[in-house]
Formats: sequence, structure tokens, C-alpha cells
Amino acid sequence: MTRPRKELVSVESTPYYHIVSCCVRRTFLCGYDATTNTCYEHRRQWIEERIRLLSSLFAVDICAYAVLSNHYHLVVKIDPSKAELWSETDVVQRWQCLYKGPLLIQHFTAGHSLSQAERNTLSDILQEYKRRLCDLSWFMKCLNEPIARQANREDGCTGHFWEARYKSQALLTKAALVSAMAYVDLNPIRAGIASTPETSDYTSIKERIQPRFELNKAIHNAINQGNLNGFTVPLKPLLTFNEIVVDDYQNGISFNFADYLALINWSGRAIRDDKRGSISNQLPPILDRLAIEPEIWLENSTQFEARYRQRFQQRYIKLISDTG
Repeated sequence: MTRPRKELVSVESTPYYHIVSCCVRRTFLCGYDATTNTCYEHRRQWIEERIRLLSSLFAVDICAYAVLSNHYHLVVKIDPSKAELWSETDVVQRWQCLYKGPLLIQHFTAGHSLSQAERNTLSDILQEYKRRLCDLSWFMKCLNEPIARQANREDGCTGHFWEARYKSQALLTKAALVSAMAYVDLNPIRAGIASTPETSDYTSIKERIQPRFELNKAIHNAINQGNLNGFTVPLKPLLTFNEIVVDDYQNGISFNFADYLALINWSGRAIRDDKRGSISNQLPPILDRLAIEPEIWLENSTQFEARYRQRFQQRYIKLISDTG
């Protein structure tokens, strides 16, 4: 039985979440449809561009992503503290990239004089906008709905494109975070559609290794498709790795990128069909620091959803209950 989203997402408990969204009936609506001999591969770029643009508008950082033929994965960090630094103008500009807003917001943007009652109403509206720009459900709504409309227009049809509900998993530990990121980054290799991380199209690992995201092109495409009104903020990079890892709170991902890259490379080689059971002695040091056995790591990085879903949901629900 599904649980309310508010019971599955609590930034006070953890800012990190693994997200999965699937095409309806798991059909290849973003890949090659063998039934109709139609290629929809270009839609993977739509999704990748939308993820990056929305991350820049929302207080949501992207740790990892992978867009495949019938689903996509995200590992995100929700960071409301960033929104606290936004001015009223910042909030309005971000929101109006997506929605025009009511007439009062348009008057504010145009610099019209507002009465005290209008200012009070404006303040309430902006607080709600700021809340939404920190909300994972709103982020997913702004990601999935425009993609679905665009695909339906292209196909000349109506109806559902995505399954009704995306899946979210709370990532409560560093081990869970790195396992989820590796699971996502290795998804195309495990699916047999890429042989190495640097050739895994529409993934965060390829973008980190060979940055090729074209902001102006992404903005132009989104505006032409009617999915964006404009873009008034700098492009936010993928969440950075902390090259120096300390025990205190850090804004970035709390392990070294070189170690993570070595871990991905090692895992990608180890999970190949002709390499099962053959584990190199040259283990990435990150496994030692996280106290993860190599065999357990390989299971986690290839079966993350199955292994972690029940275990972490139970732990997370207990944590929410204990904190009231």
C-alpha cells in the first residue's frame, strides 16, 4: 500500500532522496519502440535538459541522474537553506520562469505601486512560492507534466505518459547515498546499452566526466516547446564533491570525486557478465572509509532498489514516528 508523500519526504530527517519515474506500462516511450519501429531517443534529451533547468530554479541539487528508454532515476538533495537567501524578486523571477502568476504578481514585476493590503497578499503568495520551490513534489510535477504534454503533442494523442506516482526513497546514511548514486550512474551499463561510464548517454556520470550541457540550447528548446517562459538564473552545476572530507556538515557530497570515479570504474568492470565473482584486490579507498565489504557493495550497487526499499522505509517511518 502506498504511503502519503509527506511520510516519505522529510528534509529534517534527510535531504537526500532517490527518485524513479517510469513511463506508463514501462513502454519504451523514450527509446526505440520495436512494435511500431519508432525511435523516441530524442526525448531522453528533453528530460535531461529539464532536470538541469529545474534544478537551477528550485532549491534542489542533483547528485546523480540517468535517463533510460522507459524510466529515469534521480538522486537529489533538497536544500531549503538556499531559498532563505532569495529576495522577493528572486522568488518571483524563478516562479515566473515556469508560471505567469496572478495579476498581483505581474503588477509587482512591472514595478507598480501596491497598497498595504496588496503587499500583505503578495507576501503570502511569495511564501507559498518559496515553499513550492523547495518541495520535491512540485519539482517532480514541473518535470514530468511538461514532458508528458510535449510527448503527447508529438504523438497526436492524449492520456497518461508517466505512471501516476513517482517513487522516492530516503537516503539516511553516506553508504546509502553513495550506493544510490552508483546504482543510478551504472544503470546504462547494467542494462547493456553502454560499455563504460563515459559513453553512458544522458547520465550524470558522463556529464561530470565530459561536460557538454548546452544551456542556451536547452533554454531555446524549452521556450519553443512552451515549457518555459524564460530563464533568469545561472545554471546550477551538478552537486559538487567535497575534495576534503570532514565530519562537520558540508554543502557538497561528502566524499572525494576521484575516489567515487574509481569506485564507479571498478564496479562497472566487476558487474560485467564475464567478470562476476572476480573482484580485484585494488579496492577504491572509499569502501574502506564507509566500512562496506566489496561483495555487499556489488549487491547494493546493482540491486539498490530491491535491497534498500523495505529496509530504509521501515527505518525512515520509525524515525518520523519517534520525532513526532
